[in-house]
Amino acid sequence: MQLALAEARAAAAAGEVPVGAVLVRGGEVVATGRNAPLQGHDPTAHAEIAALRAGAQALGNYRLSDCTLYVTLEPCAMCSGAMLHARLARVVFGAADPKTGAAGSVLDLFAHPQLNHQTQRVGGVLAEECGALLASFFKVRRSEQRTRALAAHPLRQDALRTPDARFAGLPGYPWEPHYLNDLPALAGLRLHYLDEGPQDAPLTWLCLHGNPTWSYLYRHMVPVFLAAGHRVVAPDLIGFGKSDKPKKDAFHTFAWHRQVLLELIERLDLRRCVLVVQDWGGILGLTLPMEMPARFAGLLAMNTLLATGEQPLPPGFMAWREMCAQKPLFGVGRLLGRGNPQMTEAECGAYDAPFPDAGFRAAPRAFPPMVPGTLDAPGAALSRAARDFWQNDWTGRSLMFVGAQDPVLGVSVVRHLAAQVRGCPPPVVLPQAGHFVQEHGGPIARQAVEYFGQPGPAA
Repeated sequence: MQLALAEARAAAAAGEVPVGAVLVRGGEVVATGRNAPLQGHDPTAHAEIAALRAGAQALGNYRLSDCTLYVTLEPCAMCSGAMLHARLARVVFGAADPKTGAAGSVLDLFAHPQLNHQTQRVGGVLAEECGALLASFFKVRRSEQRTRALAAHPLRQDALRTPDARFAGLPGYPWEPHYLNDLPALAGLRLHYLDEGPQDAPLTWLCLHGNPTWSYLYRHMVPVFLAAGHRVVAPDLIGFGKSDKPKKDAFHTFAWHRQVLLELIERLDLRRCVLVVQDWGGILGLTLPMEMPARFAGLLAMNTLLATGEQPLPPGFMAWREMCAQKPLFGVGRLLGRGNPQMTEAECGAYDAPFPDAGFRAAPRAFPPMVPGTLDAPGAALSRAARDFWQNDWTGRSLMFVGAQDPVLGVSVVRHLAAQVRGCPPPVVLPQAGHFVQEHGGPIARQAVEYFGQPGPAA
């Protein structure tokens, strides 16, 4: 296995995934192999295949019934099949492979008595050393990918970018990041979004967060949507999460953020969408479908409103606005945890992660005053047009939930919103939930999957 590790290190030096193999007969090395798919442009060029080929040539026989193959990583289905076809006596591997291992991790091709040959297998030999080599290789590769991504998305001088290390190991958030900076409205700012599930899925859940959260808010709902075979897109608004953060509060406007979302929907060509919104996700998001109604099939709204400027903003919201003005450095994680005692300390910390210091907090400062409160406020006319669309032209299905403990946008606010949406049933009231309903999102998502999976509109 030490000889196989030497082959793996040589593969790593050549830029290949570090896997090495050694074929032995009677205590003597017959052949060696290392990973080389990239170098040879050959998907079959795994270390095991290379060693088996070289060994068969050296012995003048493709049957290797008296040989043992040592390999640093649990073999995949292709390599396991080749070993069985070669009548290999035994395979000894180092690290297990939980993603593609075919010797017991994902499946076990060696445990089928129906096959006309059984190859003995032994796993875990020098597993720690073999696994460490692989881990080190992929750590370097990820660092190089981040460096390339940074070069592809240079940081504007008027913005900040939260270091990736702040987002390492977040509980319940395993998804790969996606970035773009070439939407016309972005003008070079980097936008982060999740994009999981098949692009041709029967439904796409467009999940828009509010202030001061980010796409982490939907971590309990995303797995449910994906398990149903659906697609999930969850962007971080500029100024939040993993997206770039302009330094000045005045940068943020209702119309600009809305335009970014419209361009994102067009760029990703989102169709059969269920619009999932909360807080500012709804204040902005509820104005989107009237611009592109054919793209939307459903609305799932939680603790939000249409800010038309026709009625005074709710007293709870005005108190929140005043608190934000008086205490602009309030703890975001502490705020979430106070209303959701079931959250762990690490989960609360994930909400603080985007904001290392006050310089990163322009958006949380800017958003509360931006909510339209008068007829002539920016965004109010758009919201009135959206209200007319939802009342008169909406033909999709709608579903709303509200946390009864929300002092900002609570039951009366969401009931008023439901009355403005054609065909929307009364909102489901969650007695124990507060403003951030998604922290109770698993059951909500399961009910939504069943509801929106039914044919035809609710109206």
